Amino acid sequence: MTEPKLRYVPLGGLGEVGLNMWALEWEGQVLVVDAGLMFPTEEMLGVDLVIPDVSWLLEEGRRVLGIFLTHGHEDHIGALAFVLKRLNVPVYGTRMTLGLARHRLKEHRILRESDLREVRAGDRVQLGPFRVETVAVCHSIPDGVALAIQTPVGRVVYTSDFKLDPDPLYGPPTDLERFRKLGDEGVLLLLSDSTNAERPGVSGKERDLVPVFEEIFRDAPGRIVVCTFASNIHRIQQVVSLAARHGRRLAVVGRSIQNAFETARELGHLEVPPGLVARIEDLAGDPRAVLLSAGSQGEPLSALSRFAAQRHNLVNVQAGDWVLLSARPIPGNERLVNRTINNLYRHGARVFSADTDHVHVSGHAHRDELRQLLEAVRPRYFIPVHGEYRQLVMHAELAREAGIADDRRLVVEDGRAVDLTDDSMRAGEEISAGFVFVDGVGIGDVERVVLRDRRHLAGDGILVITVAVDRENGAVLSGPELISRGFIEKDTSEDLMREAREEVLATVRKFQGGRPESEILREAVRDAASRLLHKRTRRRPMVIPVVTEI
Repeated sequence: MTEPKLRYVPLGGLGEVGLNMWALEWEGQVLVVDAGLMFPTEEMLGVDLVIPDVSWLLEEGRRVLGIFLTHGHEDHIGALAFVLKRLNVPVYGTRMTLGLARHRLKEHRILRESDLREVRAGDRVQLGPFRVETVAVCHSIPDGVALAIQTPVGRVVYTSDFKLDPDPLYGPPTDLERFRKLGDEGVLLLLSDSTNAERPGVSGKERDLVPVFEEIFRDAPGRIVVCTFASNIHRIQQVVSLAARHGRRLAVVGRSIQNAFETARELGHLEVPPGLVARIEDLAGDPRAVLLSAGSQGEPLSALSRFAAQRHNLVNVQAGDWVLLSARPIPGNERLVNRTINNLYRHGARVFSADTDHVHVSGHAHRDELRQLLEAVRPRYFIPVHGEYRQLVMHAELAREAGIADDRRLVVEDGRAVDLTDDSMRAGEEISAGFVFVDGVGIGDVERVVLRDRRHLAGDGILVITVAVDRENGAVLSGPELISRGFIEKDTSEDLMREAREEVLATVRKFQGGRPESEILREAVRDAASRLLHKRTRRRPMVIPVVTEI
């Protein structure tokens, strides 16, 4: 009889930033942890969001017991609504985490049928063969927890996102003492955040930003615009407190940050003095206004990007504004962020950014903190999670320095299952995992071939060729007509278009006298036009032949 194995299955977050989602399986019973999204990269043209592929969870013979959420960032809860539409199971999370999740579920009109169950740090929940304990961690959002999951073969500890700030400005510090006790009791597997595995030292204290922000609020000659992640409630609290102390009124700009602001205030994680917050339209002419905005990643439709490009419907950047970009660009977003900064400078603003000024500290542990956590937990086996492949490798190397042998460390990416017993760990089978693209109201209907076509169109343009032929003998009845978009300027391409038209006409006439299949004729027209255009221009526009039989 085969010995039962615990299976660890990464569905997202290993090999990319964001998309965090994974599962543990024991004899067909499955516990899912987090359900995050990823924002599209530049080559994902037209895609709004990227969510994990959960088809493995839906396979016959597999029973999902529930989903545990560790904190309220989008890269950990943003795909929850999409997942619950296919897999309606209980969802566990802390009060703040579920509060933020409710907004998404309400937008998707599935809040009423969702089974949300609140837990607090230190709680224990039994789900089938899994006993899940929540452990308080310090991050850039309140109510974050790590998970210590007791399984039939040993304990699995998942740090989620964390840092080791011993004296946080708001909320409790990471419960390092509990991690040490877990290490004393024995940990089979540690899954630890690799986001900042490349960065030496420590992440820095939120408290260290106070004098910097204080000086900016004291000296700013006009309006102050503060841009940060919508869910960075600790940073938002600093802005609220400083605005009140310096007699400035505050407007919250952008739907995502408004939702986070109101949720945190309702749940007691954000203290806002009465009368401080005003509508943005009421502060449009106030030279001492503070505008709190999301859009720190340069998203084209965000409030900050529109503000910087003079395209906001209520308020736009003006000379004398001071703008604090209190976040670091997610890898891949640097160009968008720089474009926003350039627009701000172009219109007379002064910009304080994480690259040039001390206006941001990370919510993710740096190398010294990661090592301290490793030495506290002392796991038998280690798998780095959260990050691009190089970050996972660097975290694994750090674990080696902390004393974890090569055969007890494993670097895997999405879809590579890992089988564990109480005395073994090995890479298992490849399971169905990957990216599902959300484009408008479509989910999963945009495949990689569609993105390839979009990149083709964006790079080389399109040429549509229409021609009508006699159904009986293939004689040309009208056309060919050529319509070009994004390929070459019409006024300067008359000779080329005339030559292409003649080439297409000659190709069609080769089939005259018979009854060629429409698909064969279309392919011949496409090939003839493509060869000529590449020969003359060295470009390869998408050629779409439309052959009508009459």
